[in-house]
Amino acid sequence: MEERKTEQTEPLSQHRLSKAPAESQAILPQRREIEGRWTHLAPVDAARHGADLYRLSHAPEAGAELWEFMGYGPFESEGAMRLWLEERAGLSDPFSYTVFDATGRPAGMAAYLRMAPDQGSIEMGHIWLGPCLQRTRAATEALYLMMRSAFEDLGYRRLEWKCDAVNEASRRAARRLGFSYEGTFYRHLIVKGLNRDTAWYAMLAEEWRDRKAAFDAWLSPENFDGQGRQRKSLENLRRD
Repeated sequence: MEERKTEQTEPLSQHRLSKAPAESQAILPQRREIEGRWTHLAPVDAARHGADLYRLSHAPEAGAELWEFMGYGPFESEGAMRLWLEERAGLSDPFSYTVFDATGRPAGMAAYLRMAPDQGSIEMGHIWLGPCLQRTRAATEALYLMMRSAFEDLGYRRLEWKCDAVNEASRRAARRLGFSYEGTFYRHLIVKGLNRDTAWYAMLAEEWRDRKAAFDAWLSPENFDGQGRQRKSLENLRRD
C-alpha cells in the first residue's frame, strides 16, 4: 500500500474564500435519452437491453477484469442479470444508463450517483464497456455526453469520479478526461470482502468550458484519419 500522506502538500484552496450561490439550481436526471454523433445513452431497460448487455459483459473476450472492481457481477445467468437490471431501472440513485455502440446496439453501462442537488454535486460511475466499445470514439463520446449533461443540462457545479486506488485503468481514464486528483480515502469501503482505498477525482463547473472545447476538438471528424486513428490526443488538445 502506498504511504499515507500526513502533511498538507498542496496549496490551500481558494474556493473556501469564494462566495457560494444562494441556492443550487441543480436538478435530478430526467428519464430521457442523451444523443451523440457515434453513441447515445438511454435509461436502462432490462427487457430491451438485458440480452445484449449480458452477452457482451460475459463473453470470453470481455475478460474477468471487467467485473474486478465492481461491487456486483459477474452474474450466474442472463436471468440473474435481468433481475439486477430491473432493480437498477427502478432506482433514482444510482440513475443507470445503457450505452450504445455506433451500430445502435446496447454495449455498456454508466450511471449518475451520490447526487446532492442542494449542494450542486454529482458523481459518475458504475461504468463498464463491452469489448466493441472499448477504445473507440463512441466510448469517449458517451462519457463526454454525461459530463456535458451534468454541467449544462442538470446544472451541477461539481462532478466527481471515484475508483479503487489500485484500478489504474480507471485512474488513467479520469486523468485523460480532465478530472483532477483530490486524494485517497483509505479503508473507505469493503468490496467483495476486500478493503478498498478510494481515489477521488473531480471537475468543477468553471473548468468545464476548457474541457469541453478539447472534447469538441477531439470528437471532430477532422481529428481522425481515414483509418479512424486520432490525429491529436485529448490531453494534447487540452494543453493547446
